[in-house]
Amino acid sequence: MTQCVGFGCFARSPIHCGVQQFVMLRFFLSLPVLAACVIGQTMPPDAERQLARDIYKELIEIKSGYSTGATTPVAEAVAARLKTAGFSESDIFVGGAIPTKANLVVRYHGTGRRKPILLLAHTDVVEAKREDWSMEPFQFIEKDGYFYGRGTGDDKAQAAVWIANLIRYKREGFRPDRDIVVALTADEEGGGPYNGVQWLIKNNRELIDAEFCLNEGGWGEMAGGKRISNDVQVSEKYVVNFRMEVHNRGGHSSLPVPDNAIYHLAAALDRLSKFGFPLKTNEVTRAYFQAMSKIEAGPVANDLVQVAEGSLEAMQRVAMASPAWNATLRTTCVATQLEGGHAKNALPQLAAANVNCRVLPEDSVEYVTGTLQTVLADDQVSLAVSGEVSKGPVSPMREDVFRAVSRLTDTLWPGVRAVPIMVMGATDGLHLRAAGIPTYGVQGFFMDRNDIRFHGRDERLGVTSFFEGQNFLYELVKALAKAGDPIAQ
Repeated sequence: MTQCVGFGCFARSPIHCGVQQFVMLRFFLSLPVLAACVIGQTMPPDAERQLARDIYKELIEIKSGYSTGATTPVAEAVAARLKTAGFSESDIFVGGAIPTKANLVVRYHGTGRRKPILLLAHTDVVEAKREDWSMEPFQFIEKDGYFYGRGTGDDKAQAAVWIANLIRYKREGFRPDRDIVVALTADEEGGGPYNGVQWLIKNNRELIDAEFCLNEGGWGEMAGGKRISNDVQVSEKYVVNFRMEVHNRGGHSSLPVPDNAIYHLAAALDRLSKFGFPLKTNEVTRAYFQAMSKIEAGPVANDLVQVAEGSLEAMQRVAMASPAWNATLRTTCVATQLEGGHAKNALPQLAAANVNCRVLPEDSVEYVTGTLQTVLADDQVSLAVSGEVSKGPVSPMREDVFRAVSRLTDTLWPGVRAVPIMVMGATDGLHLRAAGIPTYGVQGFFMDRNDIRFHGRDERLGVTSFFEGQNFLYELVKALAKAGDPIAQ
């Protein structure tokens, strides 16, 4: 079993120790930070902000859509910047499964006293059509206090920050006690045969092997302009795509019959739209809701306490109050693509849909499949898993990681707590966890939790949020790369 670092706790199960540690770590949030380690500003110096902005803009304006774009130009552009900044070619790797799907890995050398830390971000983005946006999606636009463009939130902000901060470390002569490795990878959004993390693990593990990894998957929650919490991802749902199909002999459209493939599919999808998987918690989500009960105000705070204690009635109220909380409390399945028919004047011979499920770690593929078959309730609707299913374990709650995140969060944003979460989506962290590299989603980019535009129209990230996140991650990596925890000294 994995060892839980600190508090004399060794794993019976990693998350059991993790929750126990989290309760104790809450104590640290109330401790005063010594004057010697108080960081006076939430923003980086002007020159560092400009560097990060320039890199951010360059990355956004490279069309690296999962299906129609390429990540190789991103890797090559970043490699050129690193070489200009003085990084040796021998410390920069560019390569991948195919020529258009390159990854970049760069190593910043420390003393080698401890194992490396890996900093991960993906450079592919979800497709974006100009006609769907109010602006050009692959143009970096600063407007009304936001940076707009596909990938501004998912995940080129973190990619830009990792590179800008690494260049800053080199310019400042920072000498860490472990190597700092940055990996910018391909095809996180769609996975598949060219996924950069999977490819690196299989073909070049030595390039990214690390004691632990920092990745996307955590963020700062805001509501009504107020910072609520700085979330740290320690686990995540996993993804299962199902293909639903209805086949029919068809015929001429002038002779319609009730036995229509599209009608069968539509009725099955309607039943799915009205169904919800059972509400429940696990050890990570119980810790999350318990922590949020100390942060939220009003009646919902009491509901969150009850959710952490297992009250189904409270779960129902909380799920109705927030799409994010609903997704935290249950497996979800939603139709995302449709196809059907072969001619305007013919009865359809095929109707099909993709159903995208985000599955709780404790729910099996077999359970989800069986449940869906019951819900669809039509033997003419076939259901099959589409593509590979990948699942990773929970990361242990490392004392050093959570202490550094907690104290730095409280220093930069007094009173804001660091909270462990199970992310509702999925990240490449699951591949690293499965390969034995614990991964923590943490960014320090604060976003309105009711206006998250990842994968959607007019994706954006606040200007202040981006630069504050840059400063947060700069200090966090320095803290975790030194012997001991300088934030705690």
